[in-house]
Amino acid sequence: MRAYSIPSSNRRRKISLILASAAVGAFMLTGCATAPAAEATAAGSTTATAETPARGPFVSAANPLAVEAGMKVLARGGSAVDAAVAVQAVLGLVEPQSSGLGGGAFMMFYDADNGALTVYDGRETAPASATPELFYENGRPLPFVDAVLSGRSTGAPGVVPMLALAQRQHGALAWSDLFGDAEKLAQDGFVVSPRLAGMINGDAPQAKTRWATEYFTKADGTRYVAGDVLKNPAYAETVRTLAREGAAGLQTGPLAEAIAAAVAEDPRPGALTTADIAAYRPLVREAVCGPYKVYVVCVPPPPSSGASILQLLAMGEQTPDLDKGAQSAEAWAAFGQLQRLMYADRDRYFGDPAFVSVPVAGLLDPTYVAERAALAPALRGAAPFGTPTGAPRVGADATQEPAGTSHLVVVDAQGNAVSMTTTVESLFGSGRMAGGFFLNNQLTDFSLVPTASDGTPAANAVAAGKRPRSSMSPVIILDREGRLVGALGSPGGSSILAYNAKALIGALAWDLPLQAAFDLPNLVAKGDGFGADTEGFPAGVRDGMAARGVMLRPNTTETSGLHGGLWRNGRWDGAADSRREGVARTQ
Repeated sequence: MRAYSIPSSNRRRKISLILASAAVGAFMLTGCATAPAAEATAAGSTTATAETPARGPFVSAANPLAVEAGMKVLARGGSAVDAAVAVQAVLGLVEPQSSGLGGGAFMMFYDADNGALTVYDGRETAPASATPELFYENGRPLPFVDAVLSGRSTGAPGVVPMLALAQRQHGALAWSDLFGDAEKLAQDGFVVSPRLAGMINGDAPQAKTRWATEYFTKADGTRYVAGDVLKNPAYAETVRTLAREGAAGLQTGPLAEAIAAAVAEDPRPGALTTADIAAYRPLVREAVCGPYKVYVVCVPPPPSSGASILQLLAMGEQTPDLDKGAQSAEAWAAFGQLQRLMYADRDRYFGDPAFVSVPVAGLLDPTYVAERAALAPALRGAAPFGTPTGAPRVGADATQEPAGTSHLVVVDAQGNAVSMTTTVESLFGSGRMAGGFFLNNQLTDFSLVPTASDGTPAANAVAAGKRPRSSMSPVIILDREGRLVGALGSPGGSSILAYNAKALIGALAWDLPLQAAFDLPNLVAKGDGFGADTEGFPAGVRDGMAARGVMLRPNTTETSGLHGGLWRNGRWDGAADSRREGVARTQ
């Protein structure tokens, strides 16, 4: 089946008609008292439903202070987008290892009035001076860590302009009223959490730059630890500027000059200019949606890799073993092998669609899906990439995606919903700071080697003005009538695709409470290995997987940080990954 473009009128009716005509397919949607997370799952694990329209307030995010800020905005009558602005402003302060004002994001917005889905692309862009050999030195690509710590790694920040655009279109409160919690916490200080303390005192080189060392060192010469109060007056001044001037406060004037100056410092100065920062524009894109079980799962299009999750779910519908449940070795082995196929295709073809043709419709075509799924049982080692309809001739990819991302979900009283994945890329981004926040190293999300040995360019090669491929894949879940039934997402670098797919399968196929689905052991199968939360699998399941060629080894990628909710039995089954410090709140 080809990808369908659905006009905004009669959207729900058209979704039903399309899904009635095919069991597997893909289509496009145009523009289209407080309880902790553990308590929010008490409603049970019955099928999610929208018979009673899903309504907030609901917030799930990676830090309780950020969740509190979002809930306050909702209590004042703010929209889901208003609350997302407040949540991001606080996350950038209290969880700077993961996201911030100097980074980027993808946002999925569900409009309860008409069922429309809109994707906001806040992915950073390469400067106008960038070339495919951006990260080359003496004719060779830089070591990855050197590339990250260089000024060359920072793209024009996108999250603030993206949030400003979405809030202009869907906000209920004044933009200037959304930064109060972030300003107060920055000015008066916040308590350093155990996770942040671990990053401050960990091995990440970005925590040891001169900028980070100055920020994270106390007057007595020691570093901050869990329980200390950390103040950031520069951040307070930044959010005051944003509240007063909007995105222009970051894209022009002293803040833009400070960003460009930090990028231009040694080692290995970058060429991002104030003109590049001022020229940045967020994009509005069409969501990619596909049926799974009785649901419709929607994700952003490229340069997000979200469509790869839809490919895996579609292959899963062709794989009966996958439905055997969380205690089944057959199900987990099948999940791993399907991942290998998904990642092989994603790594080959995904990039910025303004620069390369990404064969999304071909990857989701039922015939191609069935052909790929049929390869899974006999796979031993890395999967080959396939050749879907519309596939361009592109070279091998050499992209690395390290840790450092967050996810948030917000639903307001009218039923509008935000699912947003946000990042500075690595832990503390590039380790450089301006205005009290860390700058991204998103340009190292490009393939550091731009061409294959025969000269064929990689789909994700660097180019001026290009957006790097992203694994960020915020998810919105609808019923077959196009009504909201849930939202979720995760950090994790390239493992985001595996983490989101695990959560969707656990909740929608295995009928688990969402918290239980999030807390399932992770399995990441990319290339020729199977990284896993090995000890989280029962011994019998591990043995059964090994008998099927799935030999587990410890997961060396960033762990999951799933956040989200499903509307079940007229209430939110909310969850926050127990591997992080977040909460889900409904009142």
